[in-house]
Amino acid sequence: MSLKVATKANQALTLPSLLAASFVNQKKEKIEINLVYQDVEAFENGSLTLLELDGGNIITGENVTRSIAEKYPDLRVSQEQIEGEWLSRASEFSKPDFKSIEKPLLELESYLVLRSHIVGYELSFADVAIWGTLRGNRAAYGYIKKNHLLCVGRWFRYIEESSPWLVEAVETFNVQIKESKAVKAREGASFEIALPDTDKGVVTRFPPEPSGYLHIGHAKAALLNDYFAHEKYKGTLIVRFDDTNPSKEKVEFEESIVEDLALMGIAPDKMTHSSDYFDQLHVFCIEMIKRGRAYADDTDQATMRDQRMNGIASQRRDRSVDENLKMFEEMKSGSEVGLKHAIRAKISIDNPNKAMRDPVIYRCNPLPHHRTGDVWKVYPTYDFCCPIVDSLEGVTHALRTVEYRDRNPQYEWMLDALDLRKPHIWDFSRLNFIRTLLSKRKLTKFVEEGRVWGWDDPRFPTIRGVRRRGMTVPALREFILRQGPSRNIVNLDWTIFWATNKKYIDPVAPRHTVIMDENVVEGTVKGAPEEAYTGEKPKHGKNLGMGMKKVAYSKMIILDQDDARTFKEGEEITLMNWGNAFVRKIVTNSTSPSSSKEGEVITNIELELHLKGDVKKTEKKVTWLSVGGPATEGLIPVELVDFDYLITKDKLEEDDQVEDFLNPNTEFRTKGRADANVRELQKGDIIQFERRGYFRVDRAWDDDDGGNDGAEKKLVLFNIPTGKTK
Repeated sequence: MSLKVATKANQALTLPSLLAASFVNQKKEKIEINLVYQDVEAFENGSLTLLELDGGNIITGENVTRSIAEKYPDLRVSQEQIEGEWLSRASEFSKPDFKSIEKPLLELESYLVLRSHIVGYELSFADVAIWGTLRGNRAAYGYIKKNHLLCVGRWFRYIEESSPWLVEAVETFNVQIKESKAVKAREGASFEIALPDTDKGVVTRFPPEPSGYLHIGHAKAALLNDYFAHEKYKGTLIVRFDDTNPSKEKVEFEESIVEDLALMGIAPDKMTHSSDYFDQLHVFCIEMIKRGRAYADDTDQATMRDQRMNGIASQRRDRSVDENLKMFEEMKSGSEVGLKHAIRAKISIDNPNKAMRDPVIYRCNPLPHHRTGDVWKVYPTYDFCCPIVDSLEGVTHALRTVEYRDRNPQYEWMLDALDLRKPHIWDFSRLNFIRTLLSKRKLTKFVEEGRVWGWDDPRFPTIRGVRRRGMTVPALREFILRQGPSRNIVNLDWTIFWATNKKYIDPVAPRHTVIMDENVVEGTVKGAPEEAYTGEKPKHGKNLGMGMKKVAYSKMIILDQDDARTFKEGEEITLMNWGNAFVRKIVTNSTSPSSSKEGEVITNIELELHLKGDVKKTEKKVTWLSVGGPATEGLIPVELVDFDYLITKDKLEEDDQVEDFLNPNTEFRTKGRADANVRELQKGDIIQFERRGYFRVDRAWDDDDGGNDGAEKKLVLFNIPTGKTK
């Protein structure tokens, strides 16, 4: 069956049904109720949620939550009548103004004085429905957060902390809403942009400069050009390396760009270089000078910038053609006089569009070029080279980011000045993210100053950086293409980016177990076999085709401190992949056997197996690892690495200094021990440590000899964000 939820509706009315379905899916071994989110305020019949049963029947309105509960009697508590009454009362807490919900809130406060659950002694549909209604009601949620209702607040936090899947379900829902709003905010995010003259053939180009690694902004440009050339119009894609500045370019960068494009599934029909056209560009520059449309200028850079800003003509603007040609020859020889000159297009002195104020089209640079060596001492600028080579290569549609919009008239002027064919131009928005730098100059500075490990640093927005962090290629393609060729500029949130990735990795990430070293808790398990042994469990409970893993069992286990601190003596818990157990004794560092108090650390726990217990009825399902006996030897030391943004401000303004907004702490490492199965993992593998998150292996066990620097041999894994806000 499936549950359809209107994402634009009042969450106080939709979350109860959504969380009831999530409750069922959490308790069952497979997905029982498929969740479908629709970007509407309500469905045609006015309902905010629709439950479609397998037989075709549809249940709507307030009946949905109750119907879900009735479909799964094994998940209901014994006092079904009381549970049903509270399910009916859930809507009383949904009114948007506090005055309307004050009375039912006070009644709930009184009711919960001696209760941890609304009905019985375990989580029920009533808890889920009431919690969901209050969570979705801003007025009620804000009031509870301020601790104005002690008992309701205690109950609300307890449900939240003991059932973290509830919070995850709400956050997943909110990501869907945010993503939907972001897509709507963009200009349709549609590819139906009606490029002109496509019946005559389509040739697009992606012209990266080989002076750095591709970042996600470049990825958008590359994928859009690929889409229109290969999917939309069955045309031709040219990848052209804009190698016109030997001061910045390296073969290393060019090779990395080729590899990254291949990783994204982009296969160009032609791969060229701007340097392939240096001879022709040289001829075109001379032709511009001869036509009186370019001149040689030795004005220093600062003065030239000031003159352009203020609409002042250079003193060299009216040089004769012969003198300009002579100076160009000096530039080509790399002489002392030539090095002081540049060639400028003679367009305008005071055009309101400053891009049209006599831009430089050729510069002198004596450094050797990585392809042509010492043949040239002069090189065309991008503004001169790009339109000419576009025309020469037969490009029909030049797709450019909106930052070039002011330079579009300049692009066309160059072609008109040389009587060359003009491609059509289409602008699209850059891909911007909060707290993220996409300036190649600033990224290069981060690398050179050692603020990051390199261009593939997982904190970097480069293709290699996000892939090293754990982004998959299919998710990257989907996310970028979903943005479309819109012209609207927005700052995207990374949560949507990583939420897209999660749906690709979750079905195929094998499950493993890790216990953190800090304040690790030792546990003794009564009822466990005297001798340790191993059994087999699926690597992925919902994808049995992934195979099996070995799980070790013994009387001695270790658990996480955070889990142990939630236990109470006499409570029944579930040891995942084993079964239920009762907590018989809790020992803290204060030597007092009791549930832990503030500031105390739990050191030991005594458990008693109760394998006949129902795992569906326990609130706490915890991970653990066996440490007793030969059969359990081989736990693998691991280091888990998480990251934060490199800068602290969502969007840097033009006058902001990057140094003022650097995040001093962006890397966080924790150590633990994982099950022996992780020994087989290879670099690049993606897994899930159960109840801790998804991780990508950055250093495999066999790749670490652990001896060169005296450090312990360990497996290193990077945390993969999932779109869930912290």
